[in-house]
Amino acid sequence: MAKPGWVYLMASAPRGTLYLGVTSNLPNRVQQHRTGYFEGFTSRHDVTRIVWNEHYSDIADAIRREKAMKFWKRDWKIRLIEEHNPHWLDLAVDWGFPPLGD
Repeated sequence: MAKPGWVYLMASAPRGTLYLGVTSNLPNRVQQHRTGYFEGFTSRHDVTRIVWNEHYSDIADAIRREKAMKFWKRDWKIRLIEEHNPHWLDLAVDWGFPPLGD
């Protein structure tokens, strides 16, 4: 049985710094981003809001999608976000995460 996966986009603010990632446990990964668990790009740039995600029943498909999206232009990623989340809401709040301070 295949392990599921998600491709996701995080943002620092509407139209702010973006981060594209892939994971097999989206809520856990969002928590890691929100708390700065990993030192690096997302913690340096305060990229803590999940603004878009796509679920796959097989993590291998999610990885392929994420690798393809790495070549996308920033404008394409912004368009994708705004098609699904026009107000750039932090989707984690709908999953029970507390709102982030602005």
